[in-house]
Amino acid sequence: MDKFGRLVGVGVAAACAVAGLPGVALAAPTAATAPYTALSVDVGDAYGRPVKQSGVYDSGNATISATAHDDGRFSMGASNLPGGSYVSLWITPAGQTLTAGQTYQTNRGGDATHVGLDISSDSTGCNQSFGSLTVKEAARDPQTQVLTAFAAAYEFHCEMNGGAVTGEIRWNSGVDYVAVVSGPAPVDFGRVAIDGAVPSRTATFSVQGSVPTTFGAASLGGTSPESFGITGNTCSGRTIAPGGTCTVTLEPKAVRWGDYTANLLVADDSSYGKRVVPLKFTAYDTVVGMYYPLAPQRLMDTRSGFGGTPTAIGAGAVASLQVTGRGGVPASGVGSVVLNVTVTGPTAGGFLTLYPAGQGRPMASSINFAAGWLGSNNVTVKVAADGRVAIYNHSGSTHVVVDVVGFYASSDTVKSSLGWGGQYQVTKPTRLIDTRQDGGAIAAGGATGAYVDFGSASPRVKALVLNITAVAPARGGFLSAWSGDGPVPASSTVNYSAGKVVPNLAIVQTGTCTDCGPAYAVPTFAVYTSQTANIVVDLVGVIDDGSLPDGLRFTPMSPTRIVDSRSGLGTSGALGANLTRKITAPAMVLTDSTEVLAMNVTAVSPTSGTVLTVWAADAGLAKPTVSNLNPAAGQTVSNAVMGALGPLDAFNVHNLLGSTHLVADVVGRFYLYSGTASTTTAAGATAAGPQRLTVVARDPAADTA
Repeated sequence: MDKFGRLVGVGVAAACAVAGLPGVALAAPTAATAPYTALSVDVGDAYGRPVKQSGVYDSGNATISATAHDDGRFSMGASNLPGGSYVSLWITPAGQTLTAGQTYQTNRGGDATHVGLDISSDSTGCNQSFGSLTVKEAARDPQTQVLTAFAAAYEFHCEMNGGAVTGEIRWNSGVDYVAVVSGPAPVDFGRVAIDGAVPSRTATFSVQGSVPTTFGAASLGGTSPESFGITGNTCSGRTIAPGGTCTVTLEPKAVRWGDYTANLLVADDSSYGKRVVPLKFTAYDTVVGMYYPLAPQRLMDTRSGFGGTPTAIGAGAVASLQVTGRGGVPASGVGSVVLNVTVTGPTAGGFLTLYPAGQGRPMASSINFAAGWLGSNNVTVKVAADGRVAIYNHSGSTHVVVDVVGFYASSDTVKSSLGWGGQYQVTKPTRLIDTRQDGGAIAAGGATGAYVDFGSASPRVKALVLNITAVAPARGGFLSAWSGDGPVPASSTVNYSAGKVVPNLAIVQTGTCTDCGPAYAVPTFAVYTSQTANIVVDLVGVIDDGSLPDGLRFTPMSPTRIVDSRSGLGTSGALGANLTRKITAPAMVLTDSTEVLAMNVTAVSPTSGTVLTVWAADAGLAKPTVSNLNPAAGQTVSNAVMGALGPLDAFNVHNLLGSTHLVADVVGRFYLYSGTASTTTAAGATAAGPQRLTVVARDPAADTA
């Protein structure tokens, strides 16, 4: 007879009789009193085959039927379960005599060395099985030797599944039993974003049976135990009476894309010795924290009223600027924007602060300037929920021009229209262009460009993070940096006055050169100057296409001051000539995976013209030959800095000449994204070092007029 026919035709009669009846809610078992007739089933890590739901069944919550057969077989069933379902169990000694105190190895039908043990549920059975049966009571009629009372514990494995269905059997028995039902099973966290919000789920253990249960240690096992964590536990070390419950709370650790499973193991004093609860989740990549470079586009110009502010911003005044839904910035899914902010014609020395509109103004600055100054700064600013940023002017009045060059995603809503963004890659600071040493100043209206070869990673580079400096321009004007493809954009990157040295950080979308020498495409860029000037370009990082190992993603913050040498915050006293000061980042701006701080660094009233250089501390790196700020004597000037941190969460600042006070405001942090990290541990991803991409070759500056 086939498996299905055997279970239905020979199974418990009550199961067949009620199969067509409507299901009833599953109640708790009747308060247990001897003699016991009950069947407990714990599906554990058997993933629902052949039994889909754990339970303890007696006359209080099911129809129980048990039969001791003349040939030594014993059958038991629980029916009238929710949905009209049932569980049936068969024990076939196959010529052996079941004896209390003995443990028998089992298979489906029984043979000379195995007792037959077969379990089915809802017409689902097993073609093969293995396990064990431990007999605790086997009373018999003295005349017929047919069982009159029976108690046992079982462990049942369906097919070759390593998971076990376990439980207790009691029929007319005075032997007490431990029974615990856990739920839900499995504990399913669903889809979990890598490095995203961490959901928690709780497994509840309901104590049933006839005696209290003592719980031992909780641990994790199975296929991927390192991908889960136990965050709460009210079970271990407690003895809980029937009717009581306890819980274990868990969370997933989404590190890499894929499906993950494990088991929660909670020791108890049952025959099986533990409760096993399967765990599962699916980890997926998001675009949160990825950068999307844009061709520069103007959002605001108070000189013309474009952007909604028709006049110069007065002292203590705040202008509101809508940035989302404009200039290529999506209407939603944006966490922060990267802006080039230009100050022109200020009536007094002061500063601007950009911050999320509607929030309290932070004690920080985004761009510092003197009266009559013309200049710009790269500003990364978190956007408000409605997509606006606030622009505060401290003193005097000034016109402000704002161009957007990119944004960082805050949700997956941008992926459907824009695809995957990029991740920040730290590089060794490298000078790419210095027209003072190669070709001389670029004439007014001219441009210089270059390609940068990163070896096989070159085709993956979508933007360059550059510090671009105008040196001694003949007249006031501006530099514009772009991919080199197409016309010069109608926006500025560096604004300068005659004779000054003016730097600005820029994230420049790259072009592609397929015939520059390497067998692969290499990224290109170009810089235009409106007036005759020397141009210096230093590489500080790149934006990849999201596929390179060890990419960093961005979390925006409201501007937070971490250094002010005037007050002793972060470091004390002015930086002297040829002095390197190590500054340790405070915990409030860090996470365990933070590698780079996006900062606005300000030199305050240097005693002479000087150069400031920032780089990772305690990383075995020599001071780079490039600069971050080039202030003139007495000038208070700021520049955006990607401040790489060393292994002790510190960075160095070197001052070349004279002395200067230093201010640093953090606007966000770059963290190692575990989804593309080169190595992972149980605790997450580990960094491969502060510099991962190296320039293989660069093209000397060439006039492109």
